Amino acid sequence: MISITLKLFAVYQDVLGCPEMVMTLPTGTTVRELCDLIYDQHPELRRWQELTRFGINLQFVEADTSLTDGDEVVLIPPVSGG
Repeated sequence: MISITLKLFAVYQDVLGCPEMVMTLPTGTTVRELCDLIYDQHPELRRWQELTRFGINLQFVEADTSLTDGDEVVLIPPVSGG
């Protein structure tokens, strides 16, 4: 098992109700699998699935990237503003 810190912004923070959470996941979990877990628990977030970018330890990554113990994962939905 690994422990990661998940940082949440915009709609993810609004729906989950917190700016970050610590999660314990099976070794070898990918970013996509982490997102699938979140989308299964909060289906209203699925509309952002194809638009969200991912970061691990301040680096943009692809969804098939494996997580390791101690990673800081960021889900970055599109943001508009002015």
